[in-house]
Amino acid sequence: MSAVLAPERSVRPVPPPAPVRRSRGFLRRLPVRALIAVILVIEVYPLVWLLLSSFKTRREFVEEPFWSLPSSLAWGNYAEAWTTGNIGLYLRNSVLAVAPSLALIIVLGVAAGFALEVLVWKGRGTVLLIFLAGIMVPGQMILLPLFSAYFQLGLTGSLWPLIITYTATGLPLTVFMMATYFRAIPREVFEAAAIDGATVLRAFVSIGFPMVRNAVFTVALVQFFFIWNDLLIALTFTNSTELRTVQVGLLNFNGQFGATDYGPLFAAICMNVFGLLAIYLVLNKRIMAGLAGGAVKG
Repeated sequence: MSAVLAPERSVRPVPPPAPVRRSRGFLRRLPVRALIAVILVIEVYPLVWLLLSSFKTRREFVEEPFWSLPSSLAWGNYAEAWTTGNIGLYLRNSVLAVAPSLALIIVLGVAAGFALEVLVWKGRGTVLLIFLAGIMVPGQMILLPLFSAYFQLGLTGSLWPLIITYTATGLPLTVFMMATYFRAIPREVFEAAAIDGATVLRAFVSIGFPMVRNAVFTVALVQFFFIWNDLLIALTFTNSTELRTVQVGLLNFNGQFGATDYGPLFAAICMNVFGLLAIYLVLNKRIMAGLAGGAVKG
């Protein structure tokens, strides 16, 4: 009578204690965390240094190392930048140039993207290629012809050259991006609206635009930063102190005081940089929603 052997039991490895697992996980994540810390320092340190430098006096810039902390908060730098440096005037000019340009870019760009991607008409592919060609044209090539045209039209003594140029240069990218977002919307949505008797304008206002509102928000903010931070176009078409935007004003800020007065200069830069940073932080979630969700989740 043969003996029956019992089946061998599989031996499971004993997991290491919890402290050992935590230490191993910490060591695996350490290089990534170190890299994130280095990137964070590289990004944040210039902002901190800029903010602290805006509170230094002229003597501290001359006699002490550039990395030293201010002995006291010289709030007078901000007052001097606002009054003597005319930073308030430059900020107002930037708002007056950016606001109408951005409004025209959004209204025309969203409507053009809807017409090129949703509506069916002959030649829409060619028109979209023309807009794409506008993205490839360097801005430096059009400045001289535009300046000549604005001069002959008598527009050089106003902000209209900036508004027209910003709108024309911002439309190609906006139209391309909005056409991409509208392409993501199922066409059956608009076909159902047409069957129900909706006009083109009604379909655009009630269906198309609400579905891409996050995308519109993202495109608008991207264009806002492009226009606000522009220096080349503003420097070309502003020929007086009363028309300078904030970027041109910062470029010519040193001459306001004879010698370079870094305290008010850094204070003026802080007003510009931290204002834009605050706008981005407030609207960050909407930007991420537009980039990640696109038109389908709009």
